[in-house]
Amino acid sequence: MSTDVPWAEFDPTLLTEEQALTIKMNAITEWSALPATEMFLRDNKHDSDFSAFMSIWFYEEQKHSLVLQEYLRRFRPDLVPTEAELHAVRFEFEPAPPLETLMLHFCGEVRLTQWYRRASDWHTEPVIKKIYDHLSRDEARHGGAYLKFMKRALEQDGDAARAAFSKIGVLMASSSRSGKPLHPTNLHVNKELFPNDTVQSRLPDPEWLERWLDTQIVFGKDQEARVIAGILRNLSMLFDQEFETITDLNRFRKQYASATAS
Repeated sequence: MSTDVPWAEFDPTLLTEEQALTIKMNAITEWSALPATEMFLRDNKHDSDFSAFMSIWFYEEQKHSLVLQEYLRRFRPDLVPTEAELHAVRFEFEPAPPLETLMLHFCGEVRLTQWYRRASDWHTEPVIKKIYDHLSRDEARHGGAYLKFMKRALEQDGDAARAAFSKIGVLMASSSRSGKPLHPTNLHVNKELFPNDTVQSRLPDPEWLERWLDTQIVFGKDQEARVIAGILRNLSMLFDQEFETITDLNRFRKQYASATAS
């Protein structure tokens, strides 16, 4: 944080109030790596290797929140998230099948890579542009790490892994059908807390994410197509199949869903 971020290049004339508020929301959202890590460690007690990787993933993800908070502390101290605002996104995620959760977070990293790339383009202040560029590259690298564990799962679990990964792949690539961008932070994860059981719902402004995507960084059809293409491309390599469309992947999903059910 002291050497990779060009703090001295900050230009206050290039940071708008609107932009500063989005930095606060992203800082709080990134803090949810804490409950996500607690979930992963709880649900993967059988897998010490993956659990050890979680310590690295958590460290790097938490730096995302910390660097955004540091930016605000230096340049907009009035917007630094409070302890209560950060703690609000730490709540229990219900147990879920580990293979499906792994695929869910792989897709989340693919999506965040593109979101933060657009955020870097949208911002005009040079220091925060550089920070979002770093975040985007981090998320892409994390996606690559998750993919390695998915390859290992295919070797160990075979058709069960194929069924789980293709099922979540179809879900996460179908955001246009669901009417909202699908990401771990806006999915329901605790029925006892419903409807306040998404990370997004526990932000100071629960409507922020859609506004950030639709009218600020403008994550449109072309950008969404890159996310879908990334999911399909990686699953094509993983399964040694060619998935050009979501329909192709759904056909594959049905094949292995029926196989594992029988």
